[in-house]
Amino acid sequence: MVRDLSEDEQPRERFIRFGPESLTDAELLAILVRTGSRKMNVVDTCRKLLQQFGGLHKLVRKSWRELRVIEGVADVKAITLEASFELSRRLQSGNNGKPLSFRTPEDVAGHFGPRLRDLQTEQFLVVFMNVGKIVTGHHIISKGGKTATIVDPAEVMRQAIMNEANSIIVVHNHPSGNRRASRADISITKKLIQAGKMLDISVDDHVIIAGYDFLSMRSEGLMD
Repeated sequence: MVRDLSEDEQPRERFIRFGPESLTDAELLAILVRTGSRKMNVVDTCRKLLQQFGGLHKLVRKSWRELRVIEGVADVKAITLEASFELSRRLQSGNNGKPLSFRTPEDVAGHFGPRLRDLQTEQFLVVFMNVGKIVTGHHIISKGGKTATIVDPAEVMRQAIMNEANSIIVVHNHPSGNRRASRADISITKKLIQAGKMLDISVDDHVIIAGYDFLSMRSEGLMD
């Protein structure tokens, strides 16, 4: 049991005395999980959780249902963990209440990277902007498999019209971590540009999120 550990070994005590930076990943998770099982204390439970999924970066990709595979991590604990991961992603992509504007590909990746880089399947979304390049919203067009997702240009433009967009940016992720644009990526981008010209809606960029890396098709000259 955690209470059987010395004060210097108990996560909460170490947190209070030495600060959060002094704790290991397992100890920080243990504060959220709170209790272990009959066989393992909470710190060992969290160590096993990290080991099971290959470390913290892979752990945050899992849903609460997947986290329950470890004895001692039931529904409430698993939901608590996934909720904390989601809050972290929102903080990383937040704009501090200011109007959101994407002036560079780095702005796009900084906002959507935390939301998309941990997904295990592709997700394709469109970002709506007004004439002042202020973001007015975004919409998920499709969710696909690990290597591809189906995108209908007509649906992208329908959403753009419904949201009174003057211009759009499309964003999707590569779960493989490979930032290179595929033939399908280039093809759908060209179709979107053509459709946008007919409706006077410009496609400013297509940004691919690949883990902690990204690619701007505009910067790479793939939208000419």
